[in-house]
Amino acid sequence: MRGAAGGGLIGGRADRRTAGLVAAALFLSARPPVRLSAQQPDTLRAVALRVAQTRPDSGRAMMRRLLARLSPQDSLYPGALFTAGMLAPDAGLIATNLQRVVVEYGRSVWADSALVALAKLYFAQGDLTATAQAAERLRRDYPDSPLRPRADFAGARAYFDMKDDVHGCALIREALDGAGADVEFKNQVTFYAPRCAVVPAGPAAGTTATAGDSQTKPAAPAATYAVQVLAVKSASQVDEMLTRLKVMGFDARVVRDTSGLFKVRVGRYSTHDEAAQVQRRLKTRLGGQPFVVEEP
Repeated sequence: MRGAAGGGLIGGRADRRTAGLVAAALFLSARPPVRLSAQQPDTLRAVALRVAQTRPDSGRAMMRRLLARLSPQDSLYPGALFTAGMLAPDAGLIATNLQRVVVEYGRSVWADSALVALAKLYFAQGDLTATAQAAERLRRDYPDSPLRPRADFAGARAYFDMKDDVHGCALIREALDGAGADVEFKNQVTFYAPRCAVVPAGPAAGTTATAGDSQTKPAAPAATYAVQVLAVKSASQVDEMLTRLKVMGFDARVVRDTSGLFKVRVGRYSTHDEAAQVQRRLKTRLGGQPFVVEEP
């Protein structure tokens, strides 16, 4: 179920049902803050959410029309993109839209919600490293976010499954401290607390070592950026695109993950701005919808 542009799970009724169940679980359990305004596009977004509860295809169609109408520079675009992601019919499209919110609209009020949803999606996929990375990015980039306890909880579960109880328990303690009056969430976190009774307190994952912390893990390496231009299941399409890109002088490569998709990406850039410049060039020369992705 990993993110991919235009992608999804391996074909079949059971796989589509699984993707739908995961999407529903993410949407209902993440409970991102509802950020509505009196402006018409946000009203349409709220209506699409209600419609999708009983008629998912109709809700998705409403969001497609809304995104087509809004400019990507519109302040309401990130919220519409987030909603379209949460209503998407497969995990690939869910992740693609959420990643775009995080990477392209990192300063919007939707970026922290997108990171929490991505952490839940990655955990459902069994991608523990990506789960921890998403949780740590929220903690690092949005330390005052009200969703930080939920990111802590997702990251803790990933660390527990990776047999790293020290970092898992550090996040559980943070999540418990920030649970507030949400009884249901507090109960979920409390379930894991007993396993931490004999685990010594340590720094949360992703922190740097200080004097005397010789056992502290170093901070995660800085992320890099790339531009994704294609995500398909056909190897022939991939070969054709790679040839076109190389003739144009772009450094193209193929990435494949558990979704079964071949993803053609260009470059490894140290900053988002560098990748965005290449993205604009690719859009001008190739058309389509190339977009910037973050890579660990």
